[in-house]
Amino acid sequence: MSTSAATTTPATTSRGKQAQVRVQRFGAFLSAMIMPNLPAFLAWGLITSLFIAAGWLPNGILGGFGNADQMSWQGAATALAQADDGTTFRQYVGLVGPMVTYLLPILIANAGGRIVYRERGGVVASIVAVGMITGSTVPMFLGAMIVGPASAWVMKKIDSLWAGRIRPGFEMLVDMFSAGIAGAAMAVGAFFGFAPIVTQVSDWLGSVVSWMADNHLMPLMALVVEPAKVLFLNNAIGNGVLVPLGAQEVVDTGKSLLFLVESNPGPGLGILIAYTVFGIGAARSSAPGAAIVQFIGGIHEVYFPFVLMKPTLILAAIAGGATGIATNVVFGSGLRGPAAPGSIIAVLAATPRDSFVGVILSVVLSFVVTFLIAAVILRASRRRDLETGGGDLGAAIAQTEANKGKSSSALGAMSASVGSGGQDSTATAPLRSVVFACDAGMGSSAMGASILRDKLKKAGRGDVTVVNRAVATLEDDVDLVITQRELTDRARRQAPSARHLSVDNFLSSPVYDDVVREATSSNVAAEGGPS
Repeated sequence: MSTSAATTTPATTSRGKQAQVRVQRFGAFLSAMIMPNLPAFLAWGLITSLFIAAGWLPNGILGGFGNADQMSWQGAATALAQADDGTTFRQYVGLVGPMVTYLLPILIANAGGRIVYRERGGVVASIVAVGMITGSTVPMFLGAMIVGPASAWVMKKIDSLWAGRIRPGFEMLVDMFSAGIAGAAMAVGAFFGFAPIVTQVSDWLGSVVSWMADNHLMPLMALVVEPAKVLFLNNAIGNGVLVPLGAQEVVDTGKSLLFLVESNPGPGLGILIAYTVFGIGAARSSAPGAAIVQFIGGIHEVYFPFVLMKPTLILAAIAGGATGIATNVVFGSGLRGPAAPGSIIAVLAATPRDSFVGVILSVVLSFVVTFLIAAVILRASRRRDLETGGGDLGAAIAQTEANKGKSSSALGAMSASVGSGGQDSTATAPLRSVVFACDAGMGSSAMGASILRDKLKKAGRGDVTVVNRAVATLEDDVDLVITQRELTDRARRQAPSARHLSVDNFLSSPVYDDVVREATSSNVAAEGGPS
């Protein structure tokens, strides 16, 4: 690898960096329980939008005849007991209630259990989740995120007690009964002990959201959400916190503006269009393409480097985000389910028919406010940027690092670091597998993997496997891992034997060309051809 494309990352990091890594790891863990199950959330949101009484195609059988208080087995059973017209149980329940009450929490718990203890942990977590669900009177999203990994951890510890001590031939018997007994015991404990506690916590969190709404404080959420997004905590906040709270609010009110707090594409579009009009150099030329990816593709990470290049733009993002939230508050609008990815298409697909005006205005107004403020900031610094070489992304990154006291990145620029386990960056071992890893394992990493895969195919090295994964699911069985710089430390812990490359942006990095050259030279040499 060329030295201009990669440098060695220091083995030690500052306490602030370590704290950020720990927060990112915790956020990624929460996100990893939600992200794989987002299709189920989207399916539930679509079914709700279509078939409930206030939906586009009201259907009593699919949507259920019950009101919000009957969106559980208990409510449906009570309603059925009072009916004397031959109404069937399924007509009262429909699809909406069982999905939000049972399917989604069980999926979340299963995902958490698998992260901790693979398939065995997922099974035990699902068993315990049912105890949690049936012992509560509210949807147990929060409870599932707690008992899922916790019960899997307990099962893992129980198995370790007799690991290697079971006589041959009795392993399956012990495994089956130990998991069954432990799962049953923890399910009973969750039913009587933990479910009431989590129910109270869920009610308290809901009360906090209601209090903020009653006191017109909801827009203040942008003060936390927008900066956290730029620090790559967007998945933790959106999928780990806001999606579960929003789903619970949908059960109570039929929609939730919490789904749009983090996923609103307006602020990111405002910053990118401001760069398109008032930016300079490579940033200006890169912004239009990034705007399409961000607004239609829903990959918000593509605008983060633009903010990091000029940190004062975070003020524009905060103002735009607050405007979008305030608009939804004023119009009483929200979404039926999560908008994932944060594309305008996904947003409109999850919008109930009585919220289109508010939701569309929230996106438009957040874009306008962000664009105007970002335009003022870019125009005010334009002359200085031109005089000092601010149009050069390398100079802009250096200036950002000086202002913030830590490394930053810009679209199209590259300041990569390499090194793991003493491996040299110019290693000539055959390159067979490459993994792009990001916080959630989709979105930007998928796009980066696609770009490198195409480059390798054009170079005749289609035999190199290129995939994308979440950092938390990395395994130490690959040759090369490519991550954004902020996530490289976590990736090394997951795959210590692999080589690691840090890039500033998955969409545009000269590192990819270096990887192609290395794959070509090392693989040809390994096959006995000319090097």
